[in-house]
Amino acid sequence: MASFLDPLIAFVSAHPWLAYLTLFLAALLEAVPVVGSLVPGSTIILALSALVPGGELKLWAVLAAAIAGAALGDGTAFWVGHRSQREILSVWPLKNYPAMVARSEAFFQSRGALAVFFARFVPPIRAFVPVTAGALGMPPLRFYGVNVPAILVWAMAHVLPGVFAVSTLHEYFGPHHHGTAKHLWMLAVLGGALVAALAIWIIRRRQGDGGIEPARPLK
Repeated sequence: MASFLDPLIAFVSAHPWLAYLTLFLAALLEAVPVVGSLVPGSTIILALSALVPGGELKLWAVLAAAIAGAALGDGTAFWVGHRSQREILSVWPLKNYPAMVARSEAFFQSRGALAVFFARFVPPIRAFVPVTAGALGMPPLRFYGVNVPAILVWAMAHVLPGVFAVSTLHEYFGPHHHGTAKHLWMLAVLGGALVAALAIWIIRRRQGDGGIEPARPLK
């Protein structure tokens, strides 16, 4: 695995703008309904945060790319739902995922506007909540009032742990093994993502997809 990661790190060092573009697209696509359920955006952001302590990437630029991508993705999805209202929930591709649409609506039943905040941290439902919020008639000011703080917290929660962890590991292993910390963090992130994906798949297989009633529109 180290033989794979070393060329990747070297490539990012030589072309950092591609890494920032990747971060932007990862955050953006996570907010796209259906697509966001398949793109491992959080995993990509967590993994690439390991390159900040060594100077391959800049902290402010990593945060800016993640925040900009998430804001554009959530905002676009919300306005599509806002303009189309509930009709958008019954057309392709959303009509092929009635269970996820129902879950996102149920989020509003239990938490109201704060569902927009909490959903940003709950994959894969975060890919459906912004468009559902617009479709249910949530006022734009209320949406952005909750969504913007959620994105800021989400971005820091995905970038700073990697920065702190790799910085700590750098000090532990010493300057002669500066690449070890990056390898360990990236491997931990990838391994954790695989375990989480497997656990979610098993839970869904056991629970099934039914049993969630659609929510009433937000006032």
